[in-house]
Amino acid sequence: MKLSIVMPVFNERATLEEIIQRVKALEIDKEIIVVDDGSTDGSREWLQAHEGDEFRAIYHESNRGKGAAFRTGLQHVTGDMVIPQDADLEYDPQDILRLIEPIRRGVADAVYGTRLVGGAPQRALFFWHRLGNKLLTFVTNILYNTTLTDMETCYKLIRADLLLSIPLHSKGFSIEPEITAKILKRKARVYEVPISYYGRTYAEGKKITWRHGLSAVWTLLKHRFVD
Repeated sequence: MKLSIVMPVFNERATLEEIIQRVKALEIDKEIIVVDDGSTDGSREWLQAHEGDEFRAIYHESNRGKGAAFRTGLQHVTGDMVIPQDADLEYDPQDILRLIEPIRRGVADAVYGTRLVGGAPQRALFFWHRLGNKLLTFVTNILYNTTLTDMETCYKLIRADLLLSIPLHSKGFSIEPEITAKILKRKARVYEVPISYYGRTYAEGKKITWRHGLSAVWTLLKHRFVD
């Protein structure tokens, strides 16, 4: 089975080269699709100098948001499975290999990498972020009658035919709850696998804030009733 890895990038020059090298090192049939979302810190120039070296690069002329960049990448996937990969170093691509197994065995349509059940290294950071994540997951479980532990995880490995059949519209970080809501409404078989998490501080480049949490709640509520 071939894996399509879609990597949205916005001003991640400090970590971009390292994360691409880590993804390239995965011993699996794969394609890497990098979408630069209007970067101004040298990320675009680095991609232009290195594209074709085991990854494809696509460019937005202006910043449209993570969701818009991911959706652009989806237009180019050719694999049997799709997973987003953040361009920072918070997630370890080696964990992807364990996420693949439930789909490869034919028991899952989607596999989420959970940061909240233990079993892998976790950086101790931001109590309020952790609480907000748990609240968003709780809302998800109530609205969609499921038992997820980490709805907001970046690592959502999904069968390509399922994901590409779903109309996605979010431009920003709301792409996470939108994907979750819509695959759950389609009765997808969702599994979770523990993953490591090397979180970063705002000084180190973290972008998500409490405002994105409010948007996530609205997205979950909206798509409970509107596809």
